[in-house]
Amino acid sequence: MYEWHCKKYEQLSLDELYEILKIRQEIFIVEQDCAYLDADGLDKNSWHLFVQKSDDSESSRITAYLRVVFPKHKYQEPSIGRALTSKESRGSGLGKELTKKALLLIEKEYPSQVTRISAQLYLQRFYEKLGFTAVCKPYDDQDGIAHIEMLKSK
Repeated sequence: MYEWHCKKYEQLSLDELYEILKIRQEIFIVEQDCAYLDADGLDKNSWHLFVQKSDDSESSRITAYLRVVFPKHKYQEPSIGRALTSKESRGSGLGKELTKKALLLIEKEYPSQVTRISAQLYLQRFYEKLGFTAVCKPYDDQDGIAHIEMLKSK
C-alpha cells in the first residue's frame, strides 16, 4: 500500500526527515558515487513530496521523493530537485506520478510562474515528456554528473 505525503519542512516528523535524508544519501551519494553536501540549506525552504510503501511490518519505506524549493531560494522560480525513485520502484511510474503532483502544487501556489529544474542529463527525455524544455547546454553540477537546466512554462 502506498501513502502519499506533501509537507513543508516544519511539518516533517523526525522519522520522516531521517528517512528522506537516508534515501537521498543512498541514491545520490552511495549509488551514484558522488561526494557532495546533500544538506544544502534548501530543505527548510521547500515542500517535501514523498511516497511511502508499507509492508506487513510496522515500518514504511520511502520509495519516491522530491522537493519543491520555494521561489527566490535556489532560483527566481519555484524548482523541483532531489527527485529520486528507490531501486525497487524504478519503472513503476511512481517518479512520473510524483513529478506531476509537484507540478500541480506549483501551479496552485505560483500560478503565474514557470518551473525550473537542474536535471541529470540522462533524464532530459523524461522531463521533456512532462513539458520541460532545455534552456542551456549540459554542464557538470559539481558532482561529476552531467546536468541540464530546464524550464516548464505555464
